[in-house]
Amino acid sequence: MHPFEYARATDADQAVALATADPRTSFLAGGTTQLDLMKDGVLSPARLIDITRLPLGGITHTATVVRVGALTTMEELAADPVVRGRVPFVREALLLGASTQLRNMATIGGNLLQRARCRYFRDPTVPACNKRSPGSGCAAVTGVHRMHAVLGTSDHCIALHASDLAVPLTALDAVVHIRGVHGNRAVPLTRFYLPPGDTPHIENVLLHGELITAVEIPLPAEGTRSHYLKVRDRVSYEFALTSAGVALELEDGVVQEARVALGGVGTLPWRCRDAEDVLRGARADDEVLRAAAEAALEGARPLPGTAFKVELAKRTLVRTLRTVVGAPS
Repeated sequence: MHPFEYARATDADQAVALATADPRTSFLAGGTTQLDLMKDGVLSPARLIDITRLPLGGITHTATVVRVGALTTMEELAADPVVRGRVPFVREALLLGASTQLRNMATIGGNLLQRARCRYFRDPTVPACNKRSPGSGCAAVTGVHRMHAVLGTSDHCIALHASDLAVPLTALDAVVHIRGVHGNRAVPLTRFYLPPGDTPHIENVLLHGELITAVEIPLPAEGTRSHYLKVRDRVSYEFALTSAGVALELEDGVVQEARVALGGVGTLPWRCRDAEDVLRGARADDEVLRAAAEAALEGARPLPGTAFKVELAKRTLVRTLRTVVGAPS
């Protein structure tokens, strides 16, 4: 591991000031991904600022919103009774997203910022990775890319967004609260992540030194049903081949409101607004569910190794929708 300095921040403003002053500085919270990348030589910060003692944890509720401090652990959020009762697909994504040990260390802010699981990004001996070394090329395009994206890709990067939690949070229009040296701002999660385009090394809207302080999760209407389904190579801890997060408000079998997002297929958590439009106002029969799945994958750009994901993602979404509406799988 590359040598680095260590500092412990005493408050959020100090942490932001320290990080902003030095471009070689990074924040340290749970560290469940960051330390691995440092050991592998992918990240080499000159200084780590430990923010684990800052008062940025905890969960509060109103009638319409769950506010989650950025240092809240995945396990703490999964155990929250309001999350369990009102947005169970958030809980399902948390439980499927990591082992118990990791869930007790990993923070919500860190989960949203986890880096790509691309084998080429994570192997510094591979020279061609635009995400790690801008302008060097993308080894995944011509290499083994079975675990890569089919939506939101570019000629410069096809790396997959890895977070399970971000899928239902994207469907719910969650909002990320950010603190920087110039004050606070709030960014919808649907605008927080950036598609790779020709700058895949810029993954989100955070400026250097800015700190995620909280995430607000809007609560859907009472009685909304939701489910998160994750398809993977093995049942034990593994990343998604495809996944779907769905929340539906139903009345007499007709969809009043729909929220749909996909994981395992996009360079960012993929909100499926076209699928929502198909569902909204329609009777939730099998024909409509399949039409929604077709709409969700419109525009997919698979490569030979990821071609299977298009049909698998459609089937994943249909099965998730059937579960939510109570139809046989």
